[in-house]
Amino acid sequence: MKNFNEKVAVITGAGSGIGRYLSILLAADGADVCVCDINEKTLAETVDMLRKYNVSVSSHILDVSNKESVKALPGKVIEDHGKVDLVFNNAGVGSGSYFQDMEEENWDWVMGINFEGVVNSTRAFIPHMINGVEAAIVNTSSIFGMVTVPGQTVYHASKFAVRGFTESLTLEMRQTNPNLQIHCVHPGHIGTNIASDARMTDEDFKKSQAINAQSSMLSKNPPKSQKEMGELFKNNGMHPSKAAKIILDGVKKNKSKIFVGLDAKLLDLSQRLFPRHYHKTWIFFIPLLMLFRNKKPLKSID
Repeated sequence: MKNFNEKVAVITGAGSGIGRYLSILLAADGADVCVCDINEKTLAETVDMLRKYNVSVSSHILDVSNKESVKALPGKVIEDHGKVDLVFNNAGVGSGSYFQDMEEENWDWVMGINFEGVVNSTRAFIPHMINGVEAAIVNTSSIFGMVTVPGQTVYHASKFAVRGFTESLTLEMRQTNPNLQIHCVHPGHIGTNIASDARMTDEDFKKSQAINAQSSMLSKNPPKSQKEMGELFKNNGMHPSKAAKIILDGVKKNKSKIFVGLDAKLLDLSQRLFPRHYHKTWIFFIPLLMLFRNKKPLKSID
């Protein structure tokens, strides 16, 4: 896919973070966009940011874990825009808790959005895309779909599931519908709201701090609350506009796996070289990586 001019793109989780900047960069490249999010306020902010571009924009309040709502979405997109060329299944949430301490409701919440949301959307949109000359489905996994840490069992389960689902779907489409590109995205630390919005008890927060301290990955001034931790996470990660550009460049180059950030690439390399002991290698390069975050936005949208 050489460019996105005159394409129609659907983006979930478009109210903030990577989803917002995918929408903006696609619009800047001439694509009509359908932006979706469960948060009405932040979605409206994204729509306002898109008004400067001479493209068609539609928006939908959407819970991706609701099968019926997602099933109805393709018809609405086609009614508004006439077709669907690109689907970015980007919506995601977290819950920082040990498995034995986690409420079943929180487990279902994360799996419903992170994994079932991807499946729901893919199932709904594929019939409308398989006959296109150029089309792509882009599913967001995580580097945590490659490596694991304690206290993130449900997030790992959901992102490993997205990875397995997407990699198998890639092989299937190569055999049956080669014009439909399938991509699996593995971001590293991106400065988004996911840590702030995670479902986490005070006890979960204390445990996460202890884990970080033991692995020497915590700053000298550790956060005292989840709110403070969320702000540190957002302010110290790669700016989501740069992450969005890497993803879109990967789609143009038809990369089936798109790693976002040097940290994602190195963490993936660590588990491939040292599958049983990769955690022990992190102490050598993670502090160095923290000095070279791409925290500034792209100049084109600054």
